Amino acid sequence: MRTSRRFAFLPVLIVLIFLAGCSRQNESSNPSISGDLTAFQTGTASWYGEEFQGRRTASGEIFDMNALTAAHKSLPFGTFVEVTNLANGRRVTVKINDRGPSLPNRILDVSKRAAIQLGMIESGTAEVSLKIINSS
Repeated sequence: MRTSRRFAFLPVLIVLIFLAGCSRQNESSNPSISGDLTAFQTGTASWYGEEFQGRRTASGEIFDMNALTAAHKSLPFGTFVEVTNLANGRRVTVKINDRGPSLPNRILDVSKRAAIQLGMIESGTAEVSLKIINSS
């Protein structure tokens, strides 16, 4: 009987350990922009161009598909992000000036010029990593 009381806490301990693991923030879905501003995020990026050329972005700027800009769901406008195409290693630095992408499985929409530099024009999408360079 003593032995069973001694280990009665084990199920509770196991549940607590499991819950602690579940509460850990996933860097790929919610990058932190506080502190050193070097948070990483990985996922699928797409690009946008002609259809949005000359329209106002969420930041109020006019979209220029030939500028190195991007849309992100939550990063502050004016944040500079280094985007790396994980398939070919090509990199580009873009300025966040719009909101998007609207598809839930995408983390970033880059301008046509950025997509050309990343080598993702033909495919339309690419697996990328993001590194925050600075924030305004």
